[in-house]
Amino acid sequence: MTFTPEQLDAEEVDARVEEALENNHVVLFMKGNRLMPQCGYSAKALELISQYEDEFETVDVLPALPQFRASLNEVSGWETIPQTFVDGEFIGGSDILAELDERGELESALAGDA
Repeated sequence: MTFTPEQLDAEEVDARVEEALENNHVVLFMKGNRLMPQCGYSAKALELISQYEDEFETVDVLPALPQFRASLNEVSGWETIPQTFVDGEFIGGSDILAELDERGELESALAGDA
């Protein structure tokens, strides 16, 4: 999903977040996109998820970063980006994904078995 900044006020961002969470099994809110992650943490999260999931949604938060940060914090209680959700439930950022992967639990967490 790509948006231009003038399209996105806080209400619209809230709606985009809600829609992405409702309509996708796995969602990664990240800086940049699959082809061009714009931060190392987003790139790491993308890499970790891609090991186990071929089909998942990514949402570029950069066009409205303050609004996305506020909206996601309301849902997850987490302030940093990237954020990964499975079936609408917050799983974590890249550090938590890496910990889950090290423990051999990321694949089941992404499948919704955790």
